[in-house]
Amino acid sequence: MSYKSQLIDNKQEVSRMSSKSMDIIKLPEPKYDSKVSIERALLERRSIRIYKDEPLTLSEVSQLLWAVQGITGSRGFRTAPSAGALYPLEVYIVVGNVKDLADGVYKYKHSGHELVKISDGDKRAELYTAAPGQSCIKNGAVVFVLSAVYERTTGKYGQRGIQYVHIEIGHAAQNIYLQAVSLNLGTVFVGAFYDGQVKAVLNMPDREVPLCIMPVGRK
Repeated sequence: MSYKSQLIDNKQEVSRMSSKSMDIIKLPEPKYDSKVSIERALLERRSIRIYKDEPLTLSEVSQLLWAVQGITGSRGFRTAPSAGALYPLEVYIVVGNVKDLADGVYKYKHSGHELVKISDGDKRAELYTAAPGQSCIKNGAVVFVLSAVYERTTGKYGQRGIQYVHIEIGHAAQNIYLQAVSLNLGTVFVGAFYDGQVKAVLNMPDREVPLCIMPVGRK
């Protein structure tokens, strides 16, 4: 897939969502500074699987979304590096306990720093079923699911692009980890799940492949 084809693909995706009259939620502006240094965040980064039954705020969710794929400049570059700036990753959140945000499945639109609602209702239990034995998924206040459209990268780099996508998912996941530390939240990278079931829960397009699940909650 060429870069031009990618742009057309993205426009078609927006059109598909718009045609379903899905809700759009403008997110609070992210912050670009905190009292937690990058060194401290690296030191304290851990995989946390047990969370308190307490809600997150919409501002915290906004900050996490910006950390994983937010825009960081006028040229459209993002918080995580991407081979050829082709950005194959897509970001979903499954919301079950967030103040001022209804339970449901949402897709992050980086260009406007906003969420597009995919479906209503708390789907954490269904997502947990798709990743059996991972109880942290149904207990996280919000669950991030990162997917990839491989063709965006392989269209330029061929089969080597698959490796580049896998490198990129690591960058993005680490961003969630470090931002969670800064917000005094916990998260964990989950890679064991049934792809087809995850796609069904999120109503994910055929061309997307889920690569990781990351629940987030209060420690």
